[in-house]
Amino acid sequence: MTEVREMICINCPLGYPLTVTIDGENIKVEGNTCPRGEAYGKKEVTNPTRIVTSTVPVEGGDLPRVSVKTASDIPKGKIFACMDEIRKVKVNAPVKIGDVIIPDCAGTGVAIIATKATGQA
Repeated sequence: MTEVREMICINCPLGYPLTVTIDGENIKVEGNTCPRGEAYGKKEVTNPTRIVTSTVPVEGGDLPRVSVKTASDIPKGKIFACMDEIRKVKVNAPVKIGDVIIPDCAGTGVAIIATKATGQA
């Protein structure tokens, strides 16, 4: 059975529409203007992943919250589990960019890291 999916390539700001045709093991991507678009289309239908961004509260800091993100992309199906763990975290100031906030979020093997610095109040 052949399946056709329409999507927008998000590898660059141009946002080209892609048509991905899945026929068993054969995946055909059309509409891409570069190899990255083809790779994105294939990955999106076989193993979609995302970067998760959020914030966590800071105790004793000059800012009430600090922005965080996954160090790399995680399986799309793990986003809610990852957010559940992030919501439970509170950090102490000071925080530096790149500090590991959660070493292995939701069993993905991917760390949650700080993307902003905050000093002590």
